[in-house]
Amino acid sequence: MEEEFVDRILASYKGERNELVPILQEVQENLGYLPEKAMIDIARFLGVPGSHVYSVASFYAQFRTLPLGKTRVAVCRGTACHIRGAPLILHEIEDAIHLKEGETSGDLEYTLETVACIGCCALAPCIKVNMDVAGDMTPEKAKELFKGNGNSNGGNRGE
Repeated sequence: MEEEFVDRILASYKGERNELVPILQEVQENLGYLPEKAMIDIARFLGVPGSHVYSVASFYAQFRTLPLGKTRVAVCRGTACHIRGAPLILHEIEDAIHLKEGETSGDLEYTLETVACIGCCALAPCIKVNMDVAGDMTPEKAKELFKGNGNSNGGNRGE
């Protein structure tokens, strides 16, 4: 299935080196991340070494080479959230779901990340779970929110 998406995407390009970033963006938009096989196919299509494609994909923060979890948890680290307890909230979530910042669970249930600002400073501190923002967060609320949601499949380092 992944290969079909990549083939369809590549068919709309000419195969020129300057198309690399737009191709990577489109592949990730469709697959959610950049699988190794897709990067190899892109390299062949553009006539560049696979290491070049990987170096571009790993250089830009917008690209992911590992899949995201089904539940994506983002803890805001903006100034308002930080001074109102975001580090403690992050620690509580890490304990509850058994992941560190930047990791995805082995069962692909959770991805835990931090963001510079969610944009809800009046509700600080905030977290975002998929598309839902939870404001006025406390370590206790975070613990309750993720109670019983820990995984035992270990984490994978994210980007």
